[in-house]
Amino acid sequence: MKVFGLTGKTGAGKSTVAEKLLSLGFYIIDGDKIAREITEKGKPALKELANEFGCDIIKEDGSLDRKLLASRAFKDKQSTAKLNGITHPIIKAEFENELKKAETEGFSYAVIDAAALLESSCKDLCEKIIVVTAPEEIRLSRILKRDGITEEQALTRMNAQFPDEYYNEKADIIIRNYPPFESSIDETLKELTK
Repeated sequence: MKVFGLTGKTGAGKSTVAEKLLSLGFYIIDGDKIAREITEKGKPALKELANEFGCDIIKEDGSLDRKLLASRAFKDKQSTAKLNGITHPIIKAEFENELKKAETEGFSYAVIDAAALLESSCKDLCEKIIVVTAPEEIRLSRILKRDGITEEQALTRMNAQFPDEYYNEKADIIIRNYPPFESSIDETLKELTK
């Protein structure tokens, strides 16, 4: 089974590319979904996050206040690194379980869709890295529409990420997910199965 990593800066349009890969028969492992699951009420990662970012990130009902955590974890690169240090090892173990499941189910291709793929050892599970890109103003517009947050909050998240060069240098395949390049995405993705 061939394993691809799918990543890119927030708002670049990874989800759109993941949906296209799903329609081509790829097994998609959703890093965001796994990150949410490992921080559910009662999970060990939740306690570790509270120790690092403050007990008030856990709401009265025991669930994670994701917006409060995000405001603290994405305020600077050091805080983001602390978040990743707690969550990445747990997420990697989940990715490995998902890849075994995909192989057992007979899939020829799998994709690990993860925003922080390049900053973690999870990239070592991938044969090739696909990076989705879009200009900053397009990404900002998408984030505001998608997440319902303020422009300041969106820019804080965006600025906590590495520059474009970081992603492009590590990419085996770059997908430009913005006009006029969107029309060529399908063709590029079909090439992956050859």
